Amino acid sequence: MISSLLVANRGEIACRVFRTCAELGIRTVAVHSDADENALHTRVADTAVRLPGVTPAETYLRGDLIVKAAVAAGADAVHPGYGFLAENAGFARAVLDAGLVWIGPSPRAVEAMASKTRAKELMSVRPLREVTEADLPVLVKAAAGGGGRGMRIVRRLGDLDAELAAARAEALSAFGDGEVFVEPYLGGEAGGRHVEVQVLADTHGTVWTLGTRDCSLQRRHQKVVEEAPAPGLPADTERELHELAVRAARAVDYTGAGTVEFLVADGRAHFLEMNTRLQVEHPVTEAVFGVDLVALQIRVAEGHALDAEPPPARGHAVEARLYAEDPARDWAPQTGTLHRLSVPGVRLDTGYGDGDTIGVHYDPLLAKAVAHAPTRAEALRKLAGALERAAVHGPVTNRDLLVRSLRHEEFGRGRMDTGFYDRHLAELTAPAPDPYAPLAAALADAHGRSRFGGWRNVPSQPQVKRYLMAGEEHEVRYRHTRAGLAADAVGVRVVHADACLVVLEAGGIRRRYEIARYGERVYAGPTALTALPRFPDPVAQGLPGSLLAPMPGTVVRVADGLAVGAAVRAGQPLLWLEAMKMEHRIEAPATGTLTALHATPGQQVEPGTLLAVVQATQGRGAASTCGPAA
Repeated sequence: MISSLLVANRGEIACRVFRTCAELGIRTVAVHSDADENALHTRVADTAVRLPGVTPAETYLRGDLIVKAAVAAGADAVHPGYGFLAENAGFARAVLDAGLVWIGPSPRAVEAMASKTRAKELMSVRPLREVTEADLPVLVKAAAGGGGRGMRIVRRLGDLDAELAAARAEALSAFGDGEVFVEPYLGGEAGGRHVEVQVLADTHGTVWTLGTRDCSLQRRHQKVVEEAPAPGLPADTERELHELAVRAARAVDYTGAGTVEFLVADGRAHFLEMNTRLQVEHPVTEAVFGVDLVALQIRVAEGHALDAEPPPARGHAVEARLYAEDPARDWAPQTGTLHRLSVPGVRLDTGYGDGDTIGVHYDPLLAKAVAHAPTRAEALRKLAGALERAAVHGPVTNRDLLVRSLRHEEFGRGRMDTGFYDRHLAELTAPAPDPYAPLAAALADAHGRSRFGGWRNVPSQPQVKRYLMAGEEHEVRYRHTRAGLAADAVGVRVVHADACLVVLEAGGIRRRYEIARYGERVYAGPTALTALPRFPDPVAQGLPGSLLAPMPGTVVRVADGLAVGAAVRAGQPLLWLEAMKMEHRIEAPATGTLTALHATPGQQVEPGTLLAVVQATQGRGAASTCGPAA
């Protein structure tokens, strides 16, 4: 029996495993980098062991240090979570060689399936060895790991070498393995759906398939919304998927939890890979089948046999990943303090607590919200409503995108594919500001200040307050009257106003706003606003053509041969930033001459740091540009 377990991971998956361990009476051990010293997973574990350093290469990818931590802390088992070393056969062997229990498949199975190139060969699928124009578009993919890292779509043959280099660098940073391969790109415009099958196998020859999941809503090849079961699959396709999944598991004598992924296109199932670990989206399967997959992983590792058949499926479940990123700004990752996170009425798996800091070193995933209901339509409605009412106070997130995605007509009909966001991102991220939120924030602020200044006994002149909301400036006016605060706007009545709650009535409809403040940041209900000074200070203007860092991160490379005085063309990649385990390409904003280059590899930068300056030819205007390294 396992009595103490170390999770070789961080964030929400570590917290998720610890929760099951607590229910089973198993003591828990966390490992943490210096950046994660006070992270939630270290606070909920019984014991925590430091891994010196901050980067994944120094910490969570150091299998030797993690095994030493397990032994030193008295753990008798290691759970890898997902990402980092979860699909590293060498790490699995090191755990077993140290006399510890490995919560996962055998190293031989990991070796066979965790490398996507070897897995495809095992399933009689061959990657492309040479690429011609006729093969385009193609997908460059990391052989190890997942989560969209080390993946690039190549549509022009001349871009292949550069994208191979970028994919290798990103894969090496994320997984410690720079192997990549090339395969035909079947997603997006081909109308493909990303469908997967959850498998669970014991050491006694039983292999369960726990239904299907659809994970077609993706950005940068990373999943955003997942659901179980996959809607609208023909019975013969679903049967084929289950048969192929069992075949893959039995081919390597698989044990534990794993996922076999497919692209369903043109009525056919194309094998993509087998993930030899727990998936991020496992909660939707747990909800539908009423199981705890982590508990079952532990039971299998202890040698227990599964029942002959899995439990029956019930209802439908949907998961949405809440990321600290701005979808309207090319999915730029966001950092800062997460003041409050609350999503009522649904399951919430998170690695952050109120007041925690979201840094630059790791994935921008804040939480996963999961809703289960008797039908798909009810599950979508439940999750959209919960996210809409959620309190997410801190850096910009994709919350609004998630709500709109769940309510989108195409998604509601189950007709989505992996090109969903390519087609609909503009409409899903179009600003839709609440016109009354700035007034609510101003009235709450006025009430708070009135406690110190006292109420006037005569009607006052209109007071003016300015806020930044959804990237635009909004000015509101209100008055102090004998009866209290009043809106200086036609048709708006102040029903109630204090420092924490404002109720407005307009057009016969009452709107209730709970108010929260964090410095200049104000939340009126779910709407985030930034209070602007009445008399703004003059802002120094940067040089035309200045390339400023759009996010905090690390300069990982500068284009070969790039130097001051070089001629550059509009859109030419000049340098690459790494933030939250993803690379972001900084491009020349215009055709011209590089007149300054301040960025150097390894340099840590903050938002607004001047990286380079391009002087446009013939007086062309220039603006900083940034895109994913794709």
